[in-house]
Amino acid sequence: MSRRPSATKFAFKALDHTGKGVVGVESAASLGAAHLALIERGLEPLEISEKKSLLSLEITKKKVPRKEIMNFSRQLGVFLTAGIPIMEALEVIAEETSGKMLRGVLTSIIDSLRNGDTFATAASNHPEAFPNFYVGILESAELTGNLDVVLNQLADYLDRDIKAKGKVTAALIYPSVVAVMSVVTIVILAAFVLPRFVTFFKSMHAKLPLPTRMLMAFSSFMSHWWLVILAVLVMLLGGLVSMRRSKSGKAALDAWILKLPVIGELTEVAVLERVCRILSSLLRAGVDLPRSLTVTSESASNAVYTVALENVKEEMMEGQGLAGPIARTGLFPGAAKQMFRVGEETGTLDQQLEVAAEYYSHELDSKLERVTALFEPAVIIIMGIVVGFVAVALISAMYGIYNQVKIG
Repeated sequence: MSRRPSATKFAFKALDHTGKGVVGVESAASLGAAHLALIERGLEPLEISEKKSLLSLEITKKKVPRKEIMNFSRQLGVFLTAGIPIMEALEVIAEETSGKMLRGVLTSIIDSLRNGDTFATAASNHPEAFPNFYVGILESAELTGNLDVVLNQLADYLDRDIKAKGKVTAALIYPSVVAVMSVVTIVILAAFVLPRFVTFFKSMHAKLPLPTRMLMAFSSFMSHWWLVILAVLVMLLGGLVSMRRSKSGKAALDAWILKLPVIGELTEVAVLERVCRILSSLLRAGVDLPRSLTVTSESASNAVYTVALENVKEEMMEGQGLAGPIARTGLFPGAAKQMFRVGEETGTLDQQLEVAAEYYSHELDSKLERVTALFEPAVIIIMGIVVGFVAVALISAMYGIYNQVKIG
C-alpha cells in the first residue's frame, strides 16, 4: 500500500481578521489538514491547491467544460433533495459521467471526503473544474445545511452563463468568417495571382496607370516579404499571449479593451452582468459581504474591475459602506450605483443585484445585435472596395495596353 508523503506544500489564498487578502504556502499532510492549519492561524481560506514543481506544470491548462459542471450540479442537487447521502450520490454520478476529466475530479473528491475533508474543501482542490465563486457558495451552503438548494441555484447560474457566452459566440461567427475569408482572398491575390500579371505587363513594356502601379507594388512587397510579415505577426501574437499571462500586462490589455469604441462597451456590459450575477448568488447563499466581494473580484474576468472591487472591499472594511466606494470607482453606471445604494439601505442587496444582472443581460443581447448589424455590412463594404480596386486596376491596365497596341 502506497503512502502519501508526510508533508505536502499547498499554495493558498486566504483572508486575515481584517479582511485583507493573504497568499502563501502551507505544508501539511493533506488538503484538509492544510485547511485546518490556516484556520488555526486565524485565516479564512479562499483557495487551496497543491503546489506543483516547475517540471510538472502544463503549458496549457485544461478545464472541465462548464456544461458538465452545470449538469453535475443539477444531478447532485436532485440526489440530495431525495435524501441520498452525498458520498453515494457522487459515486453514482462519477460512474455515469462520460467526461473523463470530470470523472477523475469526482473520484478525487470522493477520496478526499473519505479522508474527512468537507465537500467544499475537496472541490477547492480542483480549480480546473470549480471556480472560486462556486467553492465559496458551497462552503456557505454546507454551514447552513441547504446544499441541495444552493446546487440548483448554481446550476441555474451556470446555465445562464453558458447561454450568454453562446450568444456572444453565435453573434461573432458570421462576421468573423467573412473577415477571415476577406483576408485570405487578399493574400491569395497579392501573393499568387497578381505576380503573374506583373510578368505579363513587363513583357508588354506597357505604361501602367497609377492604380495598377500601386497594386503591383503591393503585390511585389507581399511576395518578397511574406516571411518577414508572418514572423512579425507571430511575434505580435506571442507578445499578446505573454502580456495576457502576466498580471501587469493583463491589466494594461484589459484597460485598453475598455477604451475601444464598440468592443469596450460590450466588454463593460458583459463584466457588469457577471459581477452582479456572481455577487447576488454569493449573498443569496449566505456568504458574508467582504468574502463575496473578494470572490467576485477574482471572477470578474477583467483586471480593471478586479482591482476596483478589491479597493471597494478595503474601503467598506474601513466603515465607508458599499454604495459610496462603488460610485467612486467610476466603473459602474448610474442604474447600477442606484441599485447598490437601495440594496444596501433596505437590506435587499442580493435581490437588487439579481435585477441588475437581468437588466445587463438584456442590454448585452441588444448591443450584440446592433454590433452584428453594423459589423457585417462594414466587412462586406470593405471587401467590395478591395475587390473593386483590384478589378479597376487590372481592367484599366488591360485597356491601356489594348490602346497602345491599337495605336502602334
